[in-house]
Amino acid sequence: MEEINLIEVFEYYKNRLIWIIASIIVVILLGNIFTIVTRVPMYKSNTTILLVGSNEKVNQNDVSLNNNLVPTYSEIIKSRNVLNQVVKNLNLDYSVEELSDSITVGTKTGTQIITVSVSNKDSKRAKDIANEVSIVFAKEIKDLYKLDNVAIIDNAVEASKPYNLTYLKDNVIYFGIGLVLSCGIIFIMFYFDTTIKSAEAVEEKLGLTVLGVVPEERRKK
Repeated sequence: MEEINLIEVFEYYKNRLIWIIASIIVVILLGNIFTIVTRVPMYKSNTTILLVGSNEKVNQNDVSLNNNLVPTYSEIIKSRNVLNQVVKNLNLDYSVEELSDSITVGTKTGTQIITVSVSNKDSKRAKDIANEVSIVFAKEIKDLYKLDNVAIIDNAVEASKPYNLTYLKDNVIYFGIGLVLSCGIIFIMFYFDTTIKSAEAVEEKLGLTVLGVVPEERRKK
């Protein structure tokens, strides 16, 4: 295998630095166009629900009961009965299934806290749905269990920016892709480039002695 002269490689890359920069810029531009065209901005709003005692004083029985009810309550939040009421109350233009897909219910281990997250391409609608789900859920629990142990501790607020668009991170990735691609192509070009670029290369590769070198003349126009 032919040995690679690192100095020659460095010079080869240095002479094509503008080409590398241009390639990176093109990849970044194409990447951002792809992101804008294919990725719809989505907004997320969260509301937090706490299971409390049914009376003014919270005892150990209430805590144990609430701990047992957390998984059940999490399922009820996304039940058809609750979501049907949310769709009706907010006059939403999509089905219960579509609404269910946009809702994520989370719990914090060891607590009686339930978090309801709603994703939507409309930031105000995401907020409204999250708040309405919590309200309807609390009412449903009263009707089903005859318990008043649901308290909303954090109402949802309107998100100021989409959660699924990370331009800085994306551009760093596009920069890396552009750099790797351009450097890889240039290395392939260098590896298969059989032209002799210096007197030293003649002596090294052909074993001939160079008697003289004709300098390149650049005439000013």
